[in-house]
Amino acid sequence: MKNKKFLSTIELAKILGISRIAVYKKIKNNEIKAIKVGRNFVIDKKDLGNILGKELTEKEKKEIEKAVKKVVEEYRETLKLLATND
Repeated sequence: MKNKKFLSTIELAKILGISRIAVYKKIKNNEIKAIKVGRNFVIDKKDLGNILGKELTEKEKKEIEKAVKKVVEEYRETLKLLATND
């Protein structure tokens, strides 16, 4: 997901902790900026800060990236097992 430029409505719903239908309603009400691709919508990752109500500073981005790297390194095998069981 790191190299993807866009998020699906399902991915955004998971990030926000709401349903996919709630995301669609927010798109319809112009609360979330989205691009229609076929029958679906995608959300540009650069808009995620606005959607979450906060822009991350470069320092915060680096801290998050460092934390994610650490978790992946420490739990790589567990994450692989979880991914194959899903």
